[in-house]
Amino acid sequence: MSRRFTFVTLALTAVVAFLVGAIVAGGISRSAVSAGSRPAATDQSARADRGGARLASRAASASGITSLVNFADVVDRLNPAVVNIDTTTRSGERRRRSRSSADPFDGPFDFGAPRDAPRRGAGSGFIIDADGSILTNNHVVDRAERIIVKLSDGRTMRARLVGSDPDTDIALIKVEGQSNLPVAPLGDSSTLRMGEWVCAIGNPLGYEHTVTVGVVSYLGRKLFDMSLDNYIQTDAAINFGNSGGPLINARGEVIGINAAISSRASSIGFAVPINGASAVLPQLRARGRVSRGYMGVGLRDVDVDLERSLKLTVDHGALVQDITAGSPADRAGLRPYDVITSLDDRTIANDDQLIREISSRAPGSSARLHLVRDGRDQSLTVKLAERPARERPDKADAPAG
Repeated sequence: MSRRFTFVTLALTAVVAFLVGAIVAGGISRSAVSAGSRPAATDQSARADRGGARLASRAASASGITSLVNFADVVDRLNPAVVNIDTTTRSGERRRRSRSSADPFDGPFDFGAPRDAPRRGAGSGFIIDADGSILTNNHVVDRAERIIVKLSDGRTMRARLVGSDPDTDIALIKVEGQSNLPVAPLGDSSTLRMGEWVCAIGNPLGYEHTVTVGVVSYLGRKLFDMSLDNYIQTDAAINFGNSGGPLINARGEVIGINAAISSRASSIGFAVPINGASAVLPQLRARGRVSRGYMGVGLRDVDVDLERSLKLTVDHGALVQDITAGSPADRAGLRPYDVITSLDDRTIANDDQLIREISSRAPGSSARLHLVRDGRDQSLTVKLAERPARERPDKADAPAG
């Protein structure tokens, strides 16, 4: 993980102060009107009554807001499906930080154990089927020799790694011999809106089943891999040990997996959208890993400045910046400054869309590209390869498809 992502805390004191202030102010106004009412002061009483009514309305609105963000019933339903995860990494190895070097979620008391000593880590997860399948972050269980899961009823059991995907920081683990475990229902993260209320449940600093509440601050945030990242940003408190736990909407559905926090400011946490996890689950179950299509190009958005400077004839698409020698794009005849405008007759708005479309396809499949080259429309077919494993690119790098 970048140095920007480390321990932060969150306090929702501003919202609480506002709501309490509104209610208290309403109470004072009503008391003042009652104490100061006199038959001779009809106009003052009327004004006070109107003022009290306005403040009472504000208090009622505050009460309405409070009822909207009451997650008590949601937590009652989902808390039993949230688990604590403790790991032991193989002796002689340090956990590879596939997506988050200097990751804060490996445990609150990591003082850098010697290479020949077992290394312990902690995180969270949630059960997605009654037979004991559990979703968490890849970095929680990466290279773990031993994975112990603690259920909400206090039972502990050994879990095995079914599969993992470092690119999206998703892992699937399983406890055996179970058939009736509580399940956390998965929602649809594509329906999220900025400002929507969410809550996080996890194991921060060893405090089991801690619940925090906030809102969706931003959607589609990029942190590490500019080509695949699509994080949900939230101000719900996320701390050491929360990693892998669920981010839940007001309907009681998991819409994200808590994964990272920022050190640059408080109240900034990030979660992997649940739709991304759902998309890779079939491959994790069947193969233990995820294969993605790959062209071997560096891409850039077509924006107004680029359109003007290169005198482009289109205002959308993905511009090819560079091509990896010997890659599928190279073999297909793509060139720098080609603008890809559609893929198999699906319009491409920007580079992100093209990368996600290509990544979602199987290696070995073919993709028909429509592009503009030197002001002329052209088409060509690319046979996709498998996207190579790699470390997170620097944010200055162009997205690689």
